[in-house]
Amino acid sequence: MRHLRNTHGRDKLTASDIQQIDQWLRDNDAEHYRQTHDNKRQRNNKKISNESFQTNGLFKKDVLVNKHSLEKMPSDTNNGLKMQNNTFEAEKHEANFACEVDFKQHLHTEEKHHKCKSCGATFTDRSDCQTHMRIHTGERPYKCYTCGSAFIQNKALQRHMRTHNGEKPFKCHTCGAAFSDNGNFQKHMRIHTGEKPFKCNTCGASFTQKHHLQDHVRTHTGEKPFKCNTCEASFTRRQHLQYHMRMHTGEKPFKCNTCGAAFSHKHNLQDHVRTHTGEKPFKCITCGAAFIQNSDLQKHMRTHTGEKPFKCNTCGAAFARKNYLQDHVRTHTGEKPFKWHTCGAAFTKSPHLQYHMRTHTGEKPFKCHTCGAAFSESGSLQRHMRTHTGEKPFKCHTCGAAFTRSTSLKQHQKKHERVEEEHSNIMSVD
Repeated sequence: MRHLRNTHGRDKLTASDIQQIDQWLRDNDAEHYRQTHDNKRQRNNKKISNESFQTNGLFKKDVLVNKHSLEKMPSDTNNGLKMQNNTFEAEKHEANFACEVDFKQHLHTEEKHHKCKSCGATFTDRSDCQTHMRIHTGERPYKCYTCGSAFIQNKALQRHMRTHNGEKPFKCHTCGAAFSDNGNFQKHMRIHTGEKPFKCNTCGASFTQKHHLQDHVRTHTGEKPFKCNTCEASFTRRQHLQYHMRMHTGEKPFKCNTCGAAFSHKHNLQDHVRTHTGEKPFKCITCGAAFIQNSDLQKHMRTHTGEKPFKCNTCGAAFARKNYLQDHVRTHTGEKPFKWHTCGAAFTKSPHLQYHMRTHTGEKPFKCHTCGAAFSESGSLQRHMRTHTGEKPFKCHTCGAAFTRSTSLKQHQKKHERVEEEHSNIMSVD
């Protein structure tokens, strides 16, 4: 009946046909409500009368249900159920609906007849249950004809398609930023509102995104669920594992447009770019020294304060930098966690592994912008640059001689030591 009215239209039906169809729809909708809701409460031995649904067109698709207001009503008004001015009122709570489909779906909210045979999850709607089952079966019926990616839900495919067509329908009215996904848009809006809805039950810290809270919680539990299959290192964050994996694979996806140098981490590229631009945005308020990286400034500040916050639990030695402590601890444990899969060489420090890898690959990522010479280590480039600048930072405290390399200074100091030794020998003979 509903199909006849909505598909063929009233213009193709007689007045008698329309009257019969409308009466049939009202009867069936009233019966549907009785069957759905009467199992959940006492009916007080009263039947919902068809007259309760006499407002013409209430459940027709061309008329919206303006409001479904479930407020406490007298028990003698059709069991707390009545219709006024296209408004459906009943017991217990209030909700708004835009159309018949949303209203009818609400009528089933208390029923979950559709159960997953694999995990026991229950659903009010058959289609939701079918969608859930694809998690167990691996079925992905919605496929992208551009790249072949497949998805469990059609809405996931629609989101994916925006990566191809560049569509960004979700726009921020504050700053104009646009997003292809509503979830990313909501996250962005919290930058403007300052909202942090995800709170830690342990310490009360709050976060703008759920996964940030999950990462934080692991600082309390010590859980490290993301494990490396190559060296068994484990991490609290998936992103940290991804960074770590590039150490094994050698992947360097971030490239410098100026010199072509490649890096495994984006922030390393950003730091590198400043070597071209000369930008040093991080400045010391004590002596005015400026640095390319904020971490370098923090390390520098400890030369003024003398702070050594990183202490060894074994011998009590203290260090100004965390990596110094980590390197020191391995002198106690003998651990060499940085391994090269080609030859099996192992190292206590990550830079040592990186240097070693370049002996296999021949890579020389550190280039001189003056003469074009290339080096496998940054230290080698720094030493080379002094041949152009004439800088001699290593000075002898005995005679004032200066050198471009620390090794040259050490050799020079040995001459003073030999002279002093010879002089002491002469004095002893006398």
